[in-house]
Amino acid sequence: MLEDRGAAAHRIAPTIGRQPGPQTPPADWPDGYPEGYAVVDVETTGLARDDRIISAAVYQLGARGEFQDSWYTLVNPQRDPGPVWIHGLTSEVLEGAPLFQEIVPELSARLDGRVLVAHNAMFDWSMLAREYARAAALPPVRRRLCTIALSKELGLPLPNHKLESLAAHFGVIQERAHHALDDARVLAEAFRPSLHRAARERLRLPLLTCQPLTEWSDAPAPRPRAGGGGAYRPSAWRPSRKRPACPYPNPGRYEPGGPLVQGMRVAFSGDTSVDRELLEDRATEAGLHVASSVSRLTSLLVTNDPDARTSKTVKAAAYGTAVIDEAAFMQLLQDVRPAPASG
Repeated sequence: MLEDRGAAAHRIAPTIGRQPGPQTPPADWPDGYPEGYAVVDVETTGLARDDRIISAAVYQLGARGEFQDSWYTLVNPQRDPGPVWIHGLTSEVLEGAPLFQEIVPELSARLDGRVLVAHNAMFDWSMLAREYARAAALPPVRRRLCTIALSKELGLPLPNHKLESLAAHFGVIQERAHHALDDARVLAEAFRPSLHRAARERLRLPLLTCQPLTEWSDAPAPRPRAGGGGAYRPSAWRPSRKRPACPYPNPGRYEPGGPLVQGMRVAFSGDTSVDRELLEDRATEAGLHVASSVSRLTSLLVTNDPDARTSKTVKAAAYGTAVIDEAAFMQLLQDVRPAPASG
């Protein structure tokens, strides 16, 4: 468990830990690569959509991965801090820390105009997007890059996709796992040589669009500070709901090149530009059945990383289920055919 941190750590802190070391980027830098990066890590009360951020760190890197600045803060989640045995942040440590809406100006300044880089970027981006929505604010970041996806593009010989494995591959020492600032430092140090190798090989970076949660406009006014880091109070800004059953029969497999038909069973895998829940909402509204797993009855798998060896992609290959990417799926959603008339 991480040691308890004093009151000073509740405020935005200066650089902590080692800065990424110097490296020489390739001279022939590809045109079109981003002008700057914000390497981000957040620690949270859990993994669900009503969980909260309890600490955040940002390492700012220049266009070629050069270190520019780092920043770290605790965040009062106004609820139970969750798995303390993982992140080490107790209610006592978080009491008196700023609320998320209070760090929005400083955090936004760190993200503005940069590509957000994270390990499993879908998670970090989703947590940030939800917190910004709760604060009735828009995050100033438009693209993200997942270092898991980048390591796959580079074909790195990693035993798994954990941050510790990526760090070990590049000889980066991890000092305080699950401390947001140290995890961000480790990722920044591993991202730089990854970026340089991608530039040398002139690879297309696996950038995805960050879609702010403007469609989720029912965020309540910020809660008062009273209660500090006390008992868990679930968020009411988007209450959990059971997805309604699809009213149409399954017409069978999707045929590549053809249209979607109401009742088709659609599964999703991996990172998406549009928030996953919004994507599932749109599929449901179009009359499709959103499936949580892939089976012989699944009509279609939507993934931006078809080569990933996830359980869903493996099963889709075994069953001969059609696989398309998010952009193609969004295009098909514009013209979903009605379910065949019964009888």
